[in-house]
Amino acid sequence: MTNLDKHNSGSNPSRRDFIRQTTLLAGSALVGFNSFAAKSKFKMGLQLFTIRDPLSKDAKGTLKKVASLGYENLETYGFDPVRINYYGYSAKDFRALLEDLGLTTTTGHYDFASLLSKPEDDLKRYVDKCIEGADALKQKYITWPWLDPDSRTLDKFKLVAEKLNKMGEQTKNANLTIAYHNLNFEFIEHNGKIGYDIIVNETDPALVKLQIDLYWATHSSKLTPHEWFIKQPGRFVMWHVKDMDKKTRDYTELGNGSIDYTTILPDYALAGLENYFIEQGGNFAKDPMQSIAESASFMKAQLIKYFN
Repeated sequence: MTNLDKHNSGSNPSRRDFIRQTTLLAGSALVGFNSFAAKSKFKMGLQLFTIRDPLSKDAKGTLKKVASLGYENLETYGFDPVRINYYGYSAKDFRALLEDLGLTTTTGHYDFASLLSKPEDDLKRYVDKCIEGADALKQKYITWPWLDPDSRTLDKFKLVAEKLNKMGEQTKNANLTIAYHNLNFEFIEHNGKIGYDIIVNETDPALVKLQIDLYWATHSSKLTPHEWFIKQPGRFVMWHVKDMDKKTRDYTELGNGSIDYTTILPDYALAGLENYFIEQGGNFAKDPMQSIAESASFMKAQLIKYFN
């Protein structure tokens, strides 16, 4: 997930017509929709960056729609460390809003990248703020989601690993856990080496967990998700689930792309999965709310069975 990603166009009208019909049916039979979700081993999650535009205009109304689609668990982004708030709500009030809607949040993306080269005390203070917010929301994980372009060298990846271990100690003392989320640049080779190997191998598995973005792992890594899971079984506790356009390789709605999730989802036990989050950073067929509706319908109709 990043604002730097470029989004191209692409669609499959016949499939989209089908999904729109099933989405409408799902919306008119919400009780049955949610009872179906309850049968799944995991709550259906959503990374809120996907709906950043409608969320910025009407957070409460947007989240109400999210819940009506059958999503149950959320991943936050955009934390305000000064006010300890999310989307204009204090952490306490945001948690109350989620509880009213029957929603939970088990992790969030926090802006650690801007502090990578700053004094260690600055990062420590920021982590303390993140802990305060995450604790108020009852989140279990605090996730490092991104690195700026100047920080994507092997030396900087080593620095990130060092920071993650220290942050892991800090969050452990607060009964929370730090995690690292990949994009594409971790898989770019530097003299035959990649940054993701440094993150995986030079962080303490007991302190630092991994949130694998399955789109980027499929898009940019020479190894399959299964091969990564074998390298570090039990450590990939969170997944980002999104699809890849068959022509442009950009983001697209679940089931509209080329990623075969029927071969990935059965690895949940090997990976150590605890939570997954549907995400689509852009390239929406119509708008983000329609896209998350289509992805939710496809997940429930075609994929959820592979978690059981």
